[in-house]
Amino acid sequence: MARRLLIIACVFFGSIAAAPAQTPSPEAMAAARSLVTTMKLGDQYKALLPAILLALKPTLTQDRPEIERDYEAMLPAVADAFAPYYSSMVDAIAAIYANNFSASELRDIEAFYRQPTGQKLLEKSPIIAQQAAVVGQDIGRKASDDLRARLTDALRQKGHKL
Repeated sequence: MARRLLIIACVFFGSIAAAPAQTPSPEAMAAARSLVTTMKLGDQYKALLPAILLALKPTLTQDRPEIERDYEAMLPAVADAFAPYYSSMVDAIAAIYANNFSASELRDIEAFYRQPTGQKLLEKSPIIAQQAAVVGQDIGRKASDDLRARLTDALRQKGHKL
């Protein structure tokens, strides 16, 4: 029985792994790239560069002023080196959208984001996501504390010493 389940699982997972990735149409990719541009996702990714460089600085410069000066002087060249990653990110995100929506749907979504309400959503999304994450963490922490207390009580009632 276990062997039969193992064979079925292998065939199932093998068929999933063997399935080729869907290639979006050129029209869908063009619409998706336009949407990604309208959504300013590339700008958001470019905005990560200063944070990445700031995080790398202590490790690379080791609080040595002579290295810090050279590090700061190299930053413009580093920004140029970042460009291929930026292009790759834009293309990858566009492909994700193009694989999940038709070209027509992508144009509809873009039309929404070009309207004032869509622009406001784009503007407010980072802060809303941050606030939602805080709510999720707070509620998750409260739920975890409650569940821990309930499970501890239930295990103690069964005679376990915790």
